[in-house]
Amino acid sequence: MLPGWTRTDIAGKPADVFEPPEPPRFAVLYLHPVGLESLADNSAYTAELAKHRLACCAPFGARSWWSDRVCPEFDPTLTVERHLLDQVVPWMRDRWARPVGVVGVSMGGQGAVRLGFKHPERFPVVASVAGAFDHHELYGRGTPIDDMYRSREACRQDTAVLHVSQGKSPPHVWFACDPADADWYRGNDRLHEKLAAVGLPHTADLVTSAGGHSWAYFDAMAAPMMQFVVAALAQQSRRLM
Repeated sequence: MLPGWTRTDIAGKPADVFEPPEPPRFAVLYLHPVGLESLADNSAYTAELAKHRLACCAPFGARSWWSDRVCPEFDPTLTVERHLLDQVVPWMRDRWARPVGVVGVSMGGQGAVRLGFKHPERFPVVASVAGAFDHHELYGRGTPIDDMYRSREACRQDTAVLHVSQGKSPPHVWFACDPADADWYRGNDRLHEKLAAVGLPHTADLVTSAGGHSWAYFDAMAAPMMQFVVAALAQQSRRLM
């Protein structure tokens, strides 16, 4: 675990927490990928958090896809979305009293964008690296998704793209995907097409290539993602003054 990070407990569930060396300007909620990688051992993201004075909470959500469906790996009755909304985010606001953005990688990236479109009043700033937006394609392959949804179509209906609504959207949306990412690029492109079609503002980098669906690419996107998040949180905080 890198300096600045500690492990804590939020309502009986573990989370890694980062405190920047100087008092934080803002806070970010980080949602991990299916490999459960926290940022506590990641130097690229930790450096960006420290540089921009961002506090960070990185809860563990198992392979729940950060959805509002019960995933036995996470909890037998509580959904991970409710855990975030009812326990983690209030804990962050109590601790830091700062505006909160939500970011994620792969499974966590799609979770961040879906949260933003379902709850834009709670998450006005969202960012995703290599978001796995078409995760319904995994249905029937023996993952927890099989237990969470009754069918592939039911899972598709709960994807981030299907939660896009013209009248209910976060004002600050950023996402990126390597064009060499064979599994998840089309979903990112589809999200971009849908947002453009309904006239919703967003920033998408679908051209930068740095290793496909890998941590080489994820780390390469740390700086541009965090730069967007900080600027968006600053703009959002001025609106609230």
